[in-house]
Amino acid sequence: MFSSKQNRKSRGYDVIGRRHNDTMDTVRVTKIRVSHPAEAMKRRLQKKYIILILGYSVLLLLIPYVLDYRSKSSYIKDGYQQQKCPDLESTIALWTSTRTGNSTEVEDYGNRSQSRTHIYLHATWRTGSSFLGELFNQHPDVFYLYEPMWNMWQALYPGDAGSLQGAVRDMMNSLFRCDFSVLKLYAGSSNVTTSFIFGWKTNKVICSEPLCKAYKKHEIGLVQGDVCSKCRSRDLKELEKECKKYPVMVIKDVRVLDLAVLVPLMRDPAINLQIVQLFRDPRAVHNSRMKSKLALVKESIQVLRSKKQSDKYKRLLVPSNRVHRAENYVSSAMELICDNWLNDMLLVMNAPPWVKRNYMRLKYENLVLRPVDELQRLYRFSNLTLSPAMEKFAVNMTHGRGYSSDKPFLISPRDAKEAIYAWRERLNVEQVNQVEAYCSEVMRQLGYQKMNMDKT
Repeated sequence: MFSSKQNRKSRGYDVIGRRHNDTMDTVRVTKIRVSHPAEAMKRRLQKKYIILILGYSVLLLLIPYVLDYRSKSSYIKDGYQQQKCPDLESTIALWTSTRTGNSTEVEDYGNRSQSRTHIYLHATWRTGSSFLGELFNQHPDVFYLYEPMWNMWQALYPGDAGSLQGAVRDMMNSLFRCDFSVLKLYAGSSNVTTSFIFGWKTNKVICSEPLCKAYKKHEIGLVQGDVCSKCRSRDLKELEKECKKYPVMVIKDVRVLDLAVLVPLMRDPAINLQIVQLFRDPRAVHNSRMKSKLALVKESIQVLRSKKQSDKYKRLLVPSNRVHRAENYVSSAMELICDNWLNDMLLVMNAPPWVKRNYMRLKYENLVLRPVDELQRLYRFSNLTLSPAMEKFAVNMTHGRGYSSDKPFLISPRDAKEAIYAWRERLNVEQVNQVEAYCSEVMRQLGYQKMNMDKT
C-alpha cells in the first residue's frame, strides 16, 4: 500500500513535471513565434530605408543633368547664355565708393609716378602664355618669374581653385615686393634655394651672372635647361637682392581665375599692378588642352571643384576609363575657363579709367602673326624699350617648324599659322560645336567667327 502511494506520487510528479515542461516549451515557442514578425518587420523597414536613400541619391544626381540640359537648350534657343559675374557688383560698388569719397584718389592711381613697374601676365592654360612670358624673360631690364604659384597648388592639392584665390594674391603681393620667404610655406622646409623656383632652369636671371656664369642677361637667346641645371643653387636672399635691382618685374601664371581678385594689388600704391591679359581662340585652347590632357588633369580637377556643389558633383561623375576621365575633366574645365573670361571682360568694361589704363588685352593670334607690332605695344605698356635683337627673337620664335614639339610645355620656335589653325584638323565636329556653344559670347566679344559646322 505504501508503495502504491509512492507510485501515485511519482506519477503525479511526472505529470506535473511534464505539464511544467510543456508549459516552458509553449512559452519558448510563443517567444519564437512572436520574435519572427518583429525581425521581419525590421528587415522590411531596412529595405525601405535603403530604397529611399538610393532613390534620393539618384534624384540628386539627376537634377544637375536636367538643369544642364535646360542650360544647353538656352544656347540653341537664344544663341548664347547670358553670363553673370558674381563679383562684378561688389567690385563696382568698391570703385564707386572710392570715387565718391575722394575723386582725386581715382586719378592718382593712373598718374602717380613710380620707380618700378609690376606686371602680371593673366592667362589660362594652353593660351601661349609661356611664349608671352619668354618675351619678358629675355629682356635685360626684367626680373621674370614663371608660374611661381605652381608650388602652392601642388602643396594644397586637391584644394579647389576658388578657395586658393586669396592665397594666390597674397603670394603675388609678397613676390612683387621681392620677398621670397613666402615660398617656404609650401616647400615643407625652411632651407629653400633657387632650385625650388618653378621653371628655374630656363629663368634668365637665375641662370645668368652674377648668380650663374652660364649666361649673360643682356644677351638674347633661349636658356637651355641642361646647361642651367649645372649652376649652383643659391639662397633665396641672393635672389631677392637681384630682384630689387630690376626696374620691371613680371610674373606669369595661370592660377588667377577672377580678375577681381587682383584689384587690391592694383589699388596698392606700393605695387600699382599692371595687368596684361592674354586671350586665344577657345577652340585652339581646347585642342591644345586635349593634346596635353594627362598633364592637366590635376589642375582641371581643382578648377572644377571651384564650382557650386551641384555642378561639381555633376562634372566629377565621369567614366572609370582613365583616358575618358582625363578628357572629361579637361573638357569640363574649358567651359569654366570661358565663364571666367567673360566675367573678366564684364569687369573691365565697367571699371573706372585708372583700371583701364593699367590693363591691356592681348590676343595670341595677333601676337604670333604680327610679333613686332604687338611687341612694341606690349613694351610701351610695360615701360620697356624694344631692341632690334628682341624684334629678331620674336620673329624667329614665330617662324619655326611645325605646330609644337614632342614636349608641349617646352618653349621653342613654332610655326605661328599652324599653331593658330591646327584645331581645324584635330577637333571633330562635335568638339567644335561644343566649344562654340559654351564659349559663344566670349568668341563674339573677342571677334572669333564660328564655323557653324553641321553634325553629320
